[in-house]
Amino acid sequence: MQEIRNIAIIAHVDHGKTTLVDQIIKQTKVFRDNQEIQECFMDSNDLERERGITILAKNISVIHKGVKINVLDTPGHSDFGGQVERVLKLADGVLLLVDAAEGPMPQTRFVLDKALKLGLKPIVVINKIDKPDARPKEVHEKVFDLFCELEANDDQLDFPLLYASGRSGWAATTLEAPRTSIEPLMDAIIQYIPAPKVLEGPVQMQVATLDYNDYVGRIGIGRVYRGTLSTKDKLVLIKNNGTVENAELRQVFVYSGIERKEVTEVNCGDLCAVVGMADVGIGDTLCDAEHPEAMPPIVLDEPTLSMMFRVNDSPLFGQDGKYISSRHLRERLMKEVQRDVALRVEDLGDCFKVSGRGVLHISVLIENMRREGYEMTVSQPHVILKRINDVLNEPIEILAVDVPDEYAGKIIEMVGIRRGEMVHMEAHGNRQMLEFEIPTRGLIGFRSKALTASAGEAIVSHRFLKYAPFKGEIPQRTNGVLISMAQGRIAAYAIDGLQQRGIFFVEPNDTSYEGMIVGENSKEGDIMCNMQREKQLTNVRAASSDRALKIYPATILSLEQALEYIADDELVEVTPHHIRLRKWLLKEIDRRHEHTRKTKEKDEAASL
Repeated sequence: MQEIRNIAIIAHVDHGKTTLVDQIIKQTKVFRDNQEIQECFMDSNDLERERGITILAKNISVIHKGVKINVLDTPGHSDFGGQVERVLKLADGVLLLVDAAEGPMPQTRFVLDKALKLGLKPIVVINKIDKPDARPKEVHEKVFDLFCELEANDDQLDFPLLYASGRSGWAATTLEAPRTSIEPLMDAIIQYIPAPKVLEGPVQMQVATLDYNDYVGRIGIGRVYRGTLSTKDKLVLIKNNGTVENAELRQVFVYSGIERKEVTEVNCGDLCAVVGMADVGIGDTLCDAEHPEAMPPIVLDEPTLSMMFRVNDSPLFGQDGKYISSRHLRERLMKEVQRDVALRVEDLGDCFKVSGRGVLHISVLIENMRREGYEMTVSQPHVILKRINDVLNEPIEILAVDVPDEYAGKIIEMVGIRRGEMVHMEAHGNRQMLEFEIPTRGLIGFRSKALTASAGEAIVSHRFLKYAPFKGEIPQRTNGVLISMAQGRIAAYAIDGLQQRGIFFVEPNDTSYEGMIVGENSKEGDIMCNMQREKQLTNVRAASSDRALKIYPATILSLEQALEYIADDELVEVTPHHIRLRKWLLKEIDRRHEHTRKTKEKDEAASL
């Protein structure tokens, strides 16, 4: 039986996981010499390449000195923590990457805590050692302190340490050692990461992640924890809810390089993909029919944010998308729940309540759906509150902001307004690392404001910490919006005349409709605008009446910015080619009636 090592690469976002995996692929000759490897090879998804982040965990296998090493690349963003939690179940050890300048960050702490609790053996790699502001000795001390804080056992505290540069493709055991190849890292994996325990007995395999293929349907990916999995054996699938179904495997694949290789049996400890079960789900156990024994379920952290998904009922519906009905929405969301266990979907009849880890988590789903041809409207993100011992509790997150010295005061002031409390402040070079405890509500819309306040220099990251008593109201958007009062093509003359009122999200010749938000008012209160107003043509020719139109470029909001911008009574309309903002109630008279009703209800509640 071939020796195996299962290792997950974990780190904070942008600390170099995917780049390091590229070098492992390149230097272990997974590709033939005449094949070129593209940068960030593991980020195969279009969205991952555009944003430069890993969204889905993926795995490959490489052979080094006769040992098969299954390498699992994980996301670094806290919104995709559900991917990391599942993948860690497949590994026997972790490669913890830490940036040589930034040191341990919030997500480093989150993923390391999960790994240590599972009893995994860590190897610490201080990456990006060739950065001008690298401080490897201080970072080593900080990592050791973090291990102590997370109550690592003696074996985990005695972690091997390597220095590396993923981009340059080298790793070394000391700072003075020759910097030639990634081989010292591969040797350390074989030396320090334990081989999987080989347990004899009836087969047990747990599904940790899912893939989908149009030809064979759903593919369950997991690890064989006991016995040998064979296509000839009689097997059953034990679902998470306890039901037992007969399972007939059509194909079994193991990982060989970047591809899957079909086999008839898989040894204990190896990772594999199984085909043939139509409704296999994450956490399900595939086991021997005569000895059905389920494995402990995969426990995940609960979602902290929710949004309402509705059909697109604007006057422009159906002009862009292929899938526009609530039936299409329901089918697509239920399909996503099967694939992403950190997501929750609740059917409320006229809309769907979608709950996830953060705005980015849900916005990636929306972005994928719009690219597939779906149209929908999405509400403002709402934090999920819990009542614990008759006290209303809300999620609190650890927020880390790395910002130049001159902007630190502005950031501290912004976080203070949003009910945040500073817990740590540290200077390195001419930058400050600020840490706060802040309600999740306060983070909605914070990133874009922090980037504006710091001239694009702030590096913002956060992770869920705990539930704590409700901290009181947080000021929402203070400015009103500019609302179109009719449907039609937007005239340049109309925008020119209204530019003093605020900033616009639309450009001349775009189409607007009644109730659509076309810009932001520079003051409080909403303004109705005639966006179709054309210049009246007359016989008079005078220098005073003929002025040149000067139109400032529109502010184009990304999907995340749009979701964070809207207020309670507004929606984001998402179609394959457009992202529009609109009022929930399109007609002004309906909005006035609703405002009157809410005011009356408040007055009645106050009188009681």
